[in-house]
Amino acid sequence: MSRIVAVAPELPEYSYPQAEITRALVPLISHGSAHQAVMERTHANSGIGTRHTALPLERYGHLGTFRETNDIFIEVATDMCGRALTRALDEASLTPTDVDFIMFTSVTGLSAPSIDALLVQRLGLRPNVKRLPSYGLGCMAGAAGIARVHDYLEGHPTDVGVLVSVELCSLTLQRGDESMANFVATGLFGDGAAAVVMVGEQHPSAAGPRVVDSVSATYPDTTDVIGFLVGGTGFEIVLTPGVADVIEEHFPLDVAAFLAAHELTVDAIDTWVAHPGGPRVLDAFATSLNVDPAEFALSWASLERVGNLSSAAVLHVLADTLATPAPRQNGLLFALGPGVSAEFVLLEWQ
Repeated sequence: MSRIVAVAPELPEYSYPQAEITRALVPLISHGSAHQAVMERTHANSGIGTRHTALPLERYGHLGTFRETNDIFIEVATDMCGRALTRALDEASLTPTDVDFIMFTSVTGLSAPSIDALLVQRLGLRPNVKRLPSYGLGCMAGAAGIARVHDYLEGHPTDVGVLVSVELCSLTLQRGDESMANFVATGLFGDGAAAVVMVGEQHPSAAGPRVVDSVSATYPDTTDVIGFLVGGTGFEIVLTPGVADVIEEHFPLDVAAFLAAHELTVDAIDTWVAHPGGPRVLDAFATSLNVDPAEFALSWASLERVGNLSSAAVLHVLADTLATPAPRQNGLLFALGPGVSAEFVLLEWQ
């Protein structure tokens, strides 16, 4: 097994109330009073109070080409990831040279060399650190990243592995796109990053929950439910109400089977670390799993405070979980993303 010894969430310096973000984006997206009313209502019903943005709000009306926007992504993402990983290593009483494996994930920007490579010299990581950049997992990547770092540490039980996630969703803004998907996305997604430090079973760092196991799922006939289309203007959101339907159809059986393999049931889970995908997503989690919605209180609070941070979102909820004192034994961390796909991670506290 492996252990999660530190989680460091990171947010951009610019923060705005949801209503102020809506006022700034409406003239950039909607060109008619009817569409404007729909967009305003959609944003207001998102359950979000504030969000952070990579740039000051006034900059978004002047974003240039996809190339120029992506250059901003690389600069801001590298800074945020560097801060997050530095704090996570400090919290774990480790140094950059202790890191043996780094996994990086994002779905809102592109970079080659990847952000993890840019961090090697900036933070003083070893030149021989093993790296695995990932793209395309979307919101699921926070959970999948923990699972894949765990897989690495299973084969390297004395090593230190880290996961670094960053999403600058605001930079994917599609001006003039009056689709319902864009109305929802511009009112739901926020910017943020996170770093997770994990160690193998034989590493002397013993604090934190153990990662017991993980399971992945990709659901048939769902590729058009959620994702991105990459075009000349960048990332165009694909987002439909079918996400909640997929959850309600598949999650009960998948979770029950995964837990049964470890002689557990849903009732045995006392800690739920759920991806705060949005109000409908969180409601679908609770309904499909027959879990009291109050069990997802930290996910709801994170959604209200910063919005859906895509891959970093579930990691922010994990950080809040670890910072909240409570008796814990069994936990389930999970998220879903394009595919539609999902990742479930079983945690254990001792």
